[in-house]
Amino acid sequence: MRSVTIYTTAVCPYCVRAKQVLTKHGVPFTEVDVAGDDERRRWLLETTGQRTVPQIFFGDDSIGGCTDLEAVVARGDLDARLGR
Repeated sequence: MRSVTIYTTAVCPYCVRAKQVLTKHGVPFTEVDVAGDDERRRWLLETTGQRTVPQIFFGDDSIGGCTDLEAVVARGDLDARLGR
C-alpha cells in the first residue's frame, strides 16, 4: 500500500475532516503540522500550487485537499489509488 501523508494545521476543520475520512476507511497516515513552518509551506505551494491545508499525498502524488479526498472515496477509487 502507498504511504499517505497529510499536511495540516491544528485549527483547520478540513484537516480534521480529512483525517476522519482516512481513519474511517482504515488508512494509516503520517501527519505533518505545517503551522509556523514557512519552508514547508513554500514547498507545498511549489509542489501543489495550493496555499491551503490539508494537502494529502498518496506516495509522492498529491491528491489535493479534503474535498478531493472525499471525491476519491465517493467514486470508489480509494483502494485502487492506494494500491491495496
